[in-house]
Amino acid sequence: MPIEQIILLAVIQGITEFLPISSSGHLILVPVLTGWADQGLVVDVMVHMGSLAAVFAYFWRDVLGLACGGLNLLRGRVTPQGKMAIYILLATIPAVLFGLFLRKTGYGDALRLAEVVAWNAIIWGSALYVADRFGPMKYVMEDMKLPKALIIGLAQAMALIPGTSRSGITMTAARMLGFTRTEAARFSFLLGIPAILGAGILVIGDAVEAGEPITLDAILTGGLTFFTALAAIAVLMAMVKRMSFLPFAIYRVILGCGLLWLISMGMGDFMIVN
Repeated sequence: MPIEQIILLAVIQGITEFLPISSSGHLILVPVLTGWADQGLVVDVMVHMGSLAAVFAYFWRDVLGLACGGLNLLRGRVTPQGKMAIYILLATIPAVLFGLFLRKTGYGDALRLAEVVAWNAIIWGSALYVADRFGPMKYVMEDMKLPKALIIGLAQAMALIPGTSRSGITMTAARMLGFTRTEAARFSFLLGIPAILGAGILVIGDAVEAGEPITLDAILTGGLTFFTALAAIAVLMAMVKRMSFLPFAIYRVILGCGLLWLISMGMGDFMIVN
């Protein structure tokens, strides 16, 4: 891959994976606007791993607490961190089941259309605004209970439909349930750990099956993704302490409308989500 493609993929994936603006809505524009060929499965694996490493780096205290809580559960000791680890694992199940359903039935491929991305960007961007505007801000992550975690987990499953945005829809659900913006983002990122890891493992399996080698380009793209993702997390966590999700909601609606305009110009056939 040319160095320009490596840098652009890392920047787009790193930023859009965690900002609530839909990574698929941006990634489909890359081949349309640049004419570059698809980056391949191995690069997909590397950018997922780079994103995951960024979550571990930024939230290392939370991750360590969850790990210790899980170990204590194995020893028969129930701690708040252990409960949170169970909540996150159980809340991941809906996405796993829905992902398997899409994979087995082939509906996942049928949904990889530019129109789907565009309308989801608009619909869920609007939902983000409504939830953030009218949702109360009275809960922190320590107030999380299993029913609330499962609702957010069900929302995360919907993110398997392109254009929805995993971080966007989980933050929307958390704000709807009354969690503060900072805590909604925090739980969204931690909930994303098993989801991103699982997606990475699936893509690794596909890459091995396809016989694709691990190239220096792929490693470099993953490494750069780590830094852009880490920066995106830090920026978002700083922003939500001072402002609402409104700018992200507006951006998503503009993105969706822009995609619909490109489709109307006859470019829809080229914008298939990879």
